[in-house]
Order: sequence, then C-alpha cells, then structure tokens
Amino acid sequence: MKAKKQNKNSAFEKFASAVCKATGSTPAFIIAFLTVVVWAVSGPFFGYSETWQLVINTGTTIITFLMVFLIQKAQNKDSLAIQLKLNELVASNELSSNSLVDIESMTEEEMEIIKKYYHRLSELAKKDETIRQSHSIAEADESHERKDKNRNQFKAASKTAKKPKTTTTPKTGKK
Repeated sequence: MKAKKQNKNSAFEKFASAVCKATGSTPAFIIAFLTVVVWAVSGPFFGYSETWQLVINTGTTIITFLMVFLIQKAQNKDSLAIQLKLNELVASNELSSNSLVDIESMTEEEMEIIKKYYHRLSELAKKDETIRQSHSIAEADESHERKDKNRNQFKAASKTAKKPKTTTTPKTGKK
C-alpha cells in the first residue's frame, strides 16, 4: 500500500516539476503572449462582446488558479532542500552555533532573539581588523576585553614614558 502512495506522490511531483519547468520557459511565455495578442486582435471580429471578454478572463483565471498550487508545491520542495543543505553545513561545522539547525521551526520571537545576537556579533566584528576573527559573542566580548586591557596598559605605559623625570638636587647655595 505504501509503495502505491509513494508512486502517486512521485508521479505528482514529477508532473508538478515538469509543468513548473515548462511554464517558466521562454517558449511558454511566447505562447502565452501570442495567445493574448490573438485574443486582442480577434476583438473587432467578435464585436468586443461579453463572451469574447469572458473567454480570456475564464482561461487566465483557471490557469492562474492551478499554477499557484503547482508553483507553491515546487517552491516548498526547493525550500526544504535548501534548509536541509544549510542544516548539514551548520551541523558539520564545529564553530557554528547548533541553535541554527532547524531554525525554520522556531517562532518569530525566537528568530528575533537570534537576529539580535547576530546584530551584536556584527557590531563587534566591525571593531575587529577583519570580520573573520570571532565566531561567537562570547569570543568577541573576550577578544575586545583583551584588546581594551592591552590598549589601557599601552596608554598607561606611554603616559609614564612621556612624563619628564624630575630629580631633586640639594640646594647648596652656590652659583
């Protein structure tokens, strides 16, 4: 029983993919364009009647209605394939955050939190010499704290180096 269902799905998927591919081609556009031109040119022969208008309206409505579902089916399949590929890349990279695997299943609020995380990471990366220096906010924060500490130590060292040394000499009263 399962084998028949898979074959039906497979047949429909093949049909949907073929129709989407065919209708997205140049010849399909040319055929659609020529159909509209022939319809427009035939207007005077039919006296621009309501039936003449109804033919194009009905035809385009039916085609549009069916194409919406076929295009959505193809887009869902493509989107799923892209998400799975991205999940594989994220999961296979030890430096990536595992929280991004299956992110498409998160709520919008959860995605906003992650967006803020990456915005913060972006701001910290802008302060670095290159954007490839940090992989997480924790690393970026630690890196910037280290840099700030080193800068402060350097500034303190350079201030003491610039101060003139004052030596006191005993006054002897002699000139």
